[in-house]
Amino acid sequence: MSEHRFATHCIHAGQSPDPTTGAIMTPVYMTSTFVQSSPGVFKDGYDYARSKNPTRTALETNLATLEGARHGMSFSSGLGAMDCVLHILKSGDHVVLSDDVYGGSFRILDKIFRHQGITCTRVDMTDAAAVKAAVTPRTRILWLETPSNPMLKVIDIAAMAAIVTTLPGAGSPGGAFDPANITLHRPILVVDNTFASPYLQNPLALGADVVLHSCTKYIGGHSDVVGGALMTSDDALAQRLRFVQNAAGAVPGPMDCFMLLRSTKTLHVRMQRHCENAMKIAAWLTKHPKVEKVIYPGLESHPQHALAKKQMRAFGGMISVVVKGGLEASKKMLERVHLFSLAESLGGVESLIEHPAIMTHASIPAEARAKLGIVDGFVRLSVGIEDADDLIADLERALG
Repeated sequence: MSEHRFATHCIHAGQSPDPTTGAIMTPVYMTSTFVQSSPGVFKDGYDYARSKNPTRTALETNLATLEGARHGMSFSSGLGAMDCVLHILKSGDHVVLSDDVYGGSFRILDKIFRHQGITCTRVDMTDAAAVKAAVTPRTRILWLETPSNPMLKVIDIAAMAAIVTTLPGAGSPGGAFDPANITLHRPILVVDNTFASPYLQNPLALGADVVLHSCTKYIGGHSDVVGGALMTSDDALAQRLRFVQNAAGAVPGPMDCFMLLRSTKTLHVRMQRHCENAMKIAAWLTKHPKVEKVIYPGLESHPQHALAKKQMRAFGGMISVVVKGGLEASKKMLERVHLFSLAESLGGVESLIEHPAIMTHASIPAEARAKLGIVDGFVRLSVGIEDADDLIADLERALG
């Protein structure tokens, strides 16, 4: 189906009508095991559902197609996907991490893998010189989000990919797969594409080695399922990741896979509306007397606006603002909204609003939050697909 365009892939990739019944929707294969015709002989690689499930196969094919990848792997959460990547590191390896990432991404490196001997340096990846300075001979991963969470920094993926090619061991072959040694054979660039979704940008086409999604967000899109995914076109890397996926077992159930397949069918139309609404609301917020600052890649005031225009197809549904009056004023605003729901997460059809310092980024040290600009008046909006004028009226009420 490679000749088709994105919207067609959303609806059809990986999802042929069921050959048994002709059902147009992929069946939910609620089974833990599969019958073998002879010991070790099973059909299409299906022997045990942790390793492989037909509903999951359809989802993984769909997501890989949307990202232009040869291989897709799905997980029970975005952090489950991140955990899989980090498990192909070994003690002494080093990660250069974007300074502005989801709090849970920082937490898993700082509180879990640090105790396994994995070191991490946080750096502003909008500054290529700073990234180069942070690299060590043991650096094996450059890890970034773009747009980032919650400062909405836009990072030049192609520039980061170029840096990876200069690292020791870059370009070396993956080597024959050996289950006794699953560690990385070369440095890689991992891009968390959650905020953009495959609709807005495809990091593999810009030089990334692995793309990660929290499918809970835009891919799921309905605030009713938790999931994660990894995509890559590197065969040797895919073998290692699939080994960990099966060995660690953080896989989604078939019903979760079915729900995500239901959601990707509308990803293109949902993302279009998210972007249109966010652009209108961001422009309105810039004129509001009680708003000190608006951060949105679609505004010319955004420091990486030109890069966003070049790297993304549109600017996304996330807006960050600083409300005048600090914590007291921002708390009052969050308590007064009606259409915007005060809740963590993002990317659903309904609009959400939250306070990163207290909620999603509480695990980031206070001094690090302050350095990034996550101040007491900082509020993050996930703009849904409701009528934009109704959302503006809701914010006007809350700010008033």
